[in-house]
Amino acid sequence: MNGAQALIRTLVDAGVDVCFANPGTSEMHFVAALDDVPEMRGVLTLFEGVATGAADGWARMTGRPAATLLHLGPGMGNGLANLHNARRGRTPMVNVVGDHGRSHKRLDAPLESDIDAVAGTVSGWVRRSLAPEDVAADAADAVAAAARGQIATLVLPADVSWSDGGVVADPVPPRPRPQVAPSALEDVAAAVQGGEATVLLLGGDVVASEAGLVAAARVAAGTGARLLAETFPARMVRGAGLPDVGKLPYPPEVAIKALAGTRHLVLAGATSPVHFFAYPGVPGTPVPEDCTVHVLSAPGEDGVAALEALAAQVAADAEPELLEASRPELPTGRLTPRAVSAVVGALLPERAVVVDEAITSGVGIAELTSGAPRHDWLALTGGAIGDGLPMAVGAAVACPDRPVLVLQADGSAMYTVQALWTMAREQLDVTVVLYDNASYAILQGELSRVGATGAGEKAGQLLDLGGPTLDFVALATGMGVPATRAETAEELAEQLGTALREPGPHLVQAVLRPAG
Repeated sequence: MNGAQALIRTLVDAGVDVCFANPGTSEMHFVAALDDVPEMRGVLTLFEGVATGAADGWARMTGRPAATLLHLGPGMGNGLANLHNARRGRTPMVNVVGDHGRSHKRLDAPLESDIDAVAGTVSGWVRRSLAPEDVAADAADAVAAAARGQIATLVLPADVSWSDGGVVADPVPPRPRPQVAPSALEDVAAAVQGGEATVLLLGGDVVASEAGLVAAARVAAGTGARLLAETFPARMVRGAGLPDVGKLPYPPEVAIKALAGTRHLVLAGATSPVHFFAYPGVPGTPVPEDCTVHVLSAPGEDGVAALEALAAQVAADAEPELLEASRPELPTGRLTPRAVSAVVGALLPERAVVVDEAITSGVGIAELTSGAPRHDWLALTGGAIGDGLPMAVGAAVACPDRPVLVLQADGSAMYTVQALWTMAREQLDVTVVLYDNASYAILQGELSRVGATGAGEKAGQLLDLGGPTLDFVALATGMGVPATRAETAEELAEQLGTALREPGPHLVQAVLRPAG
């Protein structure tokens, strides 16, 4: 057995049975070994950013590490943006990055680079396998490290991959999730019962489960505390029968207003919020200066158990307020961002997985989908745009029995548009609503927010996606995905309804233009 065969068999035995790949010469023995371990599913992507984003989506929906196969340092570099998002979302992931053979490293070949340094920017665990006898044990350690909510990168020299001597390794037993200290529970209990304005900021495992949200709602009902979720949760369960938990807004002025007057901020699975960027005359965090921040559970700890214990202590008899089933009426007339949100809310299927990269076009989407049938919501955790289409690939591979709906802005779609080809090749049940406003609208807002005065025609050209206009119907159909174009609310409702009813991938280009 060569090193590659032992590596793949070890990954599968440890529960990693999907690999999103964009391989090159140094990974050919890994590719060949896929036929020797048929339990491993290899999914080809046409760009490394699609592979890393798809692994992120797969792991968010399964809770288990996914694998990627990347080609040397440049290949990993191409996937870095969505590895950044995965790191911010505490996604478990194992990267296998091929490298030159050990004797070839000293020759400084054209594709030679410092893979370990590139990997270290996003990985919590990095190791280089130095012998075929070691690679399986290294792989088992990588899976165990990833399972702790981080990216693990295993660098695999080509000759280690092709050489005999590989031996399959047993999985490393998982570590139990850390429990919250009793002192933290007592501190938070005193805060929420003190009668001062309190906000529970929820994230991580708390918003990913019904039990966590219901426990938080019990605390709110029993103490008067307000509930907010972190702005971009990795995975959040939503819909009828669950508490209505709004998200902390993204714009700094709105986030500051949302937390104004708060005396106690309790973190349950979330970190203390900061603005994405610095702005002139604006503090770096929306948390008021006179607010005390309490940590009930840090990311990675058992936040659900902590909230259930807190609810039992401070709100034993409280009944949580839960959403009743509701749908918006289908809109008519001109297509606006809010009209798109209403159509999505009216038609969202049961058990859908919603991947949200609508950016500025998602006006009203949270409000108009809150009472829809139960669904999961995946957000842009790290702010590096271009994760929407790849995450949908991963989510659809992970959950073939569930419809996946992507709310996708046009500018960010072009970062990883190659994901459409993988959707077609794998015949994934993914429907893309493509918000076409022909601009980087979020940057138009940021231009004024940062106080950049005097911006004129040249500045505007860097924020405008016109000339030529992007034709997403042509782009999608050219990669094998059926696509249509909607310019009114009625057209969108008809086309989206058809796309959701039919199996396989579809794209609906929702054309958003200013009134005039």
